[in-house]
Formats: sequence, C-alpha cells, structure tokens
Amino acid sequence: MSRPVDDVKNWMNMFRWIVKLIRDEYQIDEARLTRTAALETDCGLSAEQIEDVMGTIAESFSMRFPDGTLDEVLKLEELCMLASWVKGFYKKPEFISADFEAKCRAVNPGIAA
Repeated sequence: MSRPVDDVKNWMNMFRWIVKLIRDEYQIDEARLTRTAALETDCGLSAEQIEDVMGTIAESFSMRFPDGTLDEVLKLEELCMLASWVKGFYKKPEFISADFEAKCRAVNPGIAA
C-alpha cells in the first residue's frame, strides 16, 4: 500500500517516514524505533512484517529491494540508508557488500554511480 512521500527529501526525512510507517502499521512505541534498533529483536517485527514494510517503501518510492535484503539489513538505520541510497538521497552505505550493491543496481537501474 503506497503512502504519500512528498515531504521526503533526504535520508533524515526517510528515517522519520519509515518510523511513522512502522509505528502506525504495527503499533510499536516510537521510543523503541531508534537508529540502532534491530528490526526483529528491538522493534519486535517478524520477517514477514519487515518484508511488508519494505514492500510499502518500495511501492511508495517506486524502487525495488532485491532478494536477500533481509540478509543485509538488520537495523532500522540500515533499512533507511539503503532506501535513501536507492532513491538518491544518500551515498552508498558502507555496510552494503559489493554483491548486494550489484543486485540493488540490477533491479534499480536509476541508482547514481
């Protein structure tokens, strides 16, 4: 389900947008949704819920997450940085492996070099 994204212009806006999405969809207290929070253990999201969040991000921002994203993204901040990079709001995050970068670029040809 797509959500409005007009106010998202940088990675900080993206982080806040994702926090609101998780808060609203899964009734998780914002105090738990910190940058370093692990999506499963700290936020309490199941793998299916994380995939749903990624699906909403992908649909809302017209991007795709490649297979294996859950192996690369463990924390809320990592999900935000990945989405921000794919959308062009942030440089390539350091935690992304070369193999995963290639997968991201294959499904999102518009990623800046």
